[in-house]
Order: sequence, then C-alpha cells, then structure tokens
Amino acid sequence: MVDYRHLNAMTDRNGILQFSRLQKPDPDSGYTLDDNARALILALFRDDGYELAGCYAAYLYRSQRLDSWSNFELNGQFSSSFDSEDSVGRALLACCLGTTSQWPEIRKICIDMLVRYLPQTFDFVSPRAIAYTLVGLCKGEIPVFPEKLMHMISLLCNRLINLYQLKHDKGWFWFEDYLTYCNGILPQALFAAYSLSGDKTALKIGHDSLNFLNSILFRDGYLNIVGNQGWYSKCGCIPLFDQQPVDAASIYFACMEAYESIGNQEYLGLAKLAHAWYRGVNIHSLPLYDSETGGCFDALTKDGVNLNQGAESTLSLILCDLHAETKVQLETEDECSS
Repeated sequence: MVDYRHLNAMTDRNGILQFSRLQKPDPDSGYTLDDNARALILALFRDDGYELAGCYAAYLYRSQRLDSWSNFELNGQFSSSFDSEDSVGRALLACCLGTTSQWPEIRKICIDMLVRYLPQTFDFVSPRAIAYTLVGLCKGEIPVFPEKLMHMISLLCNRLINLYQLKHDKGWFWFEDYLTYCNGILPQALFAAYSLSGDKTALKIGHDSLNFLNSILFRDGYLNIVGNQGWYSKCGCIPLFDQQPVDAASIYFACMEAYESIGNQEYLGLAKLAHAWYRGVNIHSLPLYDSETGGCFDALTKDGVNLNQGAESTLSLILCDLHAETKVQLETEDECSS
C-alpha cells in the first residue's frame, strides 16, 4: 500500500515544502515549482487527491508569470533567482496531465496555464525541458486541433533527435557529452512520441539511448545511479555518490514507457530493479524508504544515507509506488476479465 504520511506532513495550505530536517518539515526552506509540479502529478492519480491537486495546481498558478514561472517562493515572495527551464518543463508536464483530470476545476486551471505558456516552449534550450513538455503533450488532452498538436509534438521530438544526432558517437549513444540527473526523461520522451505518432526514428534513438543508459546504470546487476559529485562526462569516470532518489524514478518511468511502447520484458525487469533501489537493492543494501514516517531519505552517500526527507525524494518514491501499485491492479483486473 502506498504510504502518504510524510507527503501529507510536508504539505500545508500553500503547497508542498521543499526540505525537511530529518523527518521534520522545514518551513524556512520555502516552496519550489519543481516539487509542486511533481506533487500535482501524484495527486492527479489518487482517487482521493482532489483537495491536494487543487492545492498544488493553485501554487503553480500563483507562481506563473507572463513570460515564465518562478521556481522558488519563501514567505509569500516569489524569486526569479532560481528559475530554470527544467522546472518549467516539469510544470508543463503536470499541466498537460492535469488536462486529463477527473475534476473539472483542475482541468480548467491546467488548461489556463498551458494556454498562457505553451507557445514559448519552442524556445527551450534544455533537453530535459523539451522532453518533459513532449511527454506531457503526448499524454495530455491538449485543447488544440489534432493537426496542430501533432505538429507541436513533431517539432519537439525532432529537437531531441537533432541533439542526439549531433552528440552521439562511437560508444556514446547520448544527447549530451555528459550524464547528469533525470537522464531517463530523454529516451522516455522519444518512446512516448513513438507510441503516439509511430515515428520510427524516435523509436530507434529512444531504444539506443535507453540501452546505453541502462548499460551504465545497471552495470552491477542492480541500479547504481550516476553520482552528483561531478556527474559523468564522456571519457571520464563514473562518480558513485551522491545517488539521488529522483534519478531512480527517472529510470523507472523511462523503462516502463519503453515496456508499454514495445512490450520488451527486459525493460519491465529493469523498471522493477529501479523501483527496488528504494528498498535496499542498491550499492549499500540500505533502504531509502523510512517505514516509520513514510518518507524517503534524500540520498545514498559514501557513508550511508542522507537522513533528511525532502519533497523531491519522497515524491519520487511515492510516484513509483503508486504507478507500480496501479499496474498490478490493472493486470489483476485484466486477468480476472479474460
């Protein structure tokens, strides 16, 4: 059963707080667009998520400016000092998914935010911002004519394809000269585009890049995330620490997208391994899930675990848990009806 206790503790009437000190939510850490976008995605897929979805969607709405979104708020003041395209991409993904909500009020506010910002997505430089937006367009119910929607999807898909063709090399099947964080969203976006459009180039590059990424992340038979202390540059060494929970979720959803697109059981197996990372199938054999609080520790470090339980880590765990639980329920229903 999915454990929402720490998520509920981290959420107040304004949104979800950014950090905690150990398991105690830290009001002085403020609120971020990233976290509230992730929280909105989670709330959308909870049967009892209406009030939470309204809270998180309202945060996104308040943080939206005419030209972008503010990524940080503290004491009622929004700051542009921490703005990033990646955060905006996550907000767009959340809004796109919000257009499929069972609750009309949530659909309306998400559509309003999309209408205000979607045309600016074609100016994105960040590959991850492009990818988040592309996944959202492929999975949402966007209020534009189908021909226009497919044109938008094709443009963003080709942006990723062009990046890959520019950067990939012998032995390096990737979109950049380095692997950093949330790498899985890049091949995931191409699989999502293929599922909707049938673009064979997107499929091939999605397949090649995800296999390359998996060959690095699962090289020891379990998920071994690229550490954030230097990341992994082409021709460089792979840092082992710190390993962040958000990256386990990223590769989980990439492998599940691939599995759902082409039915390859290997991807399903790797997704299950990525999910198991949270419960101790990792380099330290230590669980990141805290059964006493329902939270997720913030990282695997060289000395063990970072005992803080912030929003990003906890949301990453719960998003995987909820998706996995839903998949099991659907498969059980299919078996019973067949």
